[in-house]
Amino acid sequence: MEETVVTVAQPTEKRRRRRSASLEKRRARAGYVFVLPFILGVVLIYLPILIDSIWWSFFVRSTQYVNGIPTEIYTPNYFNYYINAFTQSPNFVTTLLASIQELLFEVPAIIIFALFIAVVLNQKMLGRAAFRAIFFVPVIIATGLMDSINGADIATGQTQAGIDDGTGAAAGAGIINALDVQVIFQSMAIGGELVTYVVELVNNIYNIINYSGVQMLIFLAGLQSISPSIYEACRIDGATGWETFWKVTFPMISPMILVNAVYTVIDSFTRSSNPMMVFIDGQTSVDPHYAIAMYWIYFVVVLLIIGIVAAVASTMVFYQRKD
Repeated sequence: MEETVVTVAQPTEKRRRRRSASLEKRRARAGYVFVLPFILGVVLIYLPILIDSIWWSFFVRSTQYVNGIPTEIYTPNYFNYYINAFTQSPNFVTTLLASIQELLFEVPAIIIFALFIAVVLNQKMLGRAAFRAIFFVPVIIATGLMDSINGADIATGQTQAGIDDGTGAAAGAGIINALDVQVIFQSMAIGGELVTYVVELVNNIYNIINYSGVQMLIFLAGLQSISPSIYEACRIDGATGWETFWKVTFPMISPMILVNAVYTVIDSFTRSSNPMMVFIDGQTSVDPHYAIAMYWIYFVVVLLIIGIVAAVASTMVFYQRKD
């Protein structure tokens, strides 16, 4: 009697690829559904405004009387506004350089501070959720009344470095004088530029804390996504906390560093207290078309700086393979 051999068809590699591809397509479609409202808002609302602003930057507005009636006349100005911003407005270039200098000071300080606080708050401790909320509260406050107060102080020029302690002097400067940081660094034969940077960093700690809340949350999300088994393997191998941070934690959250760097650059350049934003806003009441041209020059400069920051940071980013 002959035996009948029944063979079970095994899924081929091609079928597996089809299933994987279909799953990726479904995820991609779900992603497009989530970002669809934003895309529609950009296309239907922001894109026409951007096109109009570009058009206005190439025209100059003047008022002429036609039959005794004041009429606004728009004549082509082409690239004169853009050229005049560099040739006939010396404050434009100096203010732009001041904004870039402020950026170079703030971005590293904010990212380092946010990473340090995120690593501390990621540890198991009593009241961890309360501490996280405390460090994020300045971000919420800065979006409301406090931001209006700070903006009014900037407009009137009545600003002080550090926190006002009621004595008429800045508390940050008092801390620096008490610790005598300058003498300490000078006795260590450290350059004056570094001393100035540290002094300004301590005096500006109030703003650094206010501007690092979002970055701190992003770092926390990245730290919590690291598998605990990796840290367990490090402890078994006898790695110290310092070695674990630089060889495991830092590479694993390097994508978050790139995201925070780009976010911080944009936030610093578009902040209402930015010197360039204050300068261009002042030009709006004089000649709106000239101010629009300055805004577009500023926009291009911001894009270039973001591209440079992203290109430099991308060389140090480590992406963990999921397969």
